[in-house]
Amino acid sequence: MSTEILSPELLARAAKIKVLLMDVDGVLTDGKLFYFPDSENKMVEFKGFHSHDGLGLYLCHFAGILTGVISGRTSPATVERARILHMRYVYQGNLDKVAAWEEILKDANVAPDEVAYIGDDLPDLPLLKRAGLAIAVNNARIEVKQAAHFTTEHNGGEGAVRDAAELILKASGLWEKAAGRYELAGAST
Repeated sequence: MSTEILSPELLARAAKIKVLLMDVDGVLTDGKLFYFPDSENKMVEFKGFHSHDGLGLYLCHFAGILTGVISGRTSPATVERARILHMRYVYQGNLDKVAAWEEILKDANVAPDEVAYIGDDLPDLPLLKRAGLAIAVNNARIEVKQAAHFTTEHNGGEGAVRDAAELILKASGLWEKAAGRYELAGAST
């Protein structure tokens, strides 16, 4: 993603970000839920996560940007993915996401304008309206896109989180630190 075509206002918002939060289903995944029976015939949920998003979150972690999820659903797969990616915050099981938001801001000792939130559907609107950088995935509901400062190039579960991570890292001057070890030509662009 080239930051040259983005507005100065958007880049200024992105440069302030110290915490990147997101929904799970429809953002970190494509929103599809798969259920399969286990050996006792109990249903087990499976989710698919994109490796591009994973690397974007890892780059944020490496650069010192805290990450986390606030999800209305509860899933062991989300806990495991968050653990693998060194996400500091994992809040699940409540469609009223504001309480989790407030706890995270207090714990991280940040102001709302230092937090980005990525959403895709109506339960995300209260946090998008509070975030310093509100991000909608490309296939988000229209109300979410209207509330966002930035809409990703990719759909949820297909690289949208990576789009957001790159925007933040590049705007804040942390891209070279995070991705430079991969010997990118022009890593700072």
